[in-house]
Amino acid sequence: MTAQDKIKDTVTTNDVVLFMKGTKSMPQCGFSSRVAGVLNFMGVEYADVNVLADDDIRQGIKDYSDWPTIPQLYVKGEFVGGCDIITEMTLSGELDTLFSESGVAFDKDAAEKIREANS
Repeated sequence: MTAQDKIKDTVTTNDVVLFMKGTKSMPQCGFSSRVAGVLNFMGVEYADVNVLADDDIRQGIKDYSDWPTIPQLYVKGEFVGGCDIITEMTLSGELDTLFSESGVAFDKDAAEKIREANS
């Protein structure tokens, strides 16, 4: 199975996937930590893929999405964005809308607390 096959399988068999440096319980870069922190705080169930553990996946995810940076968030098989986009979507409420429309469970009160803390 190629890296592209593994990536496609991962993003299509999990509702939410975060390709990141490190793991959701131990992120290894600030950007990955920020996105994982948002998802963790909002109570989102998601698969985490540590790109530092596999160079083929690390490069493969960049090719798969045609996006040069990590982390990368996928919801229902679709690429959503990296750290800056996820931060903006969280603060604007767009991430709530995406999760709601995609049938992804999350804590709406936690999402509101993030916005309140950043207003």
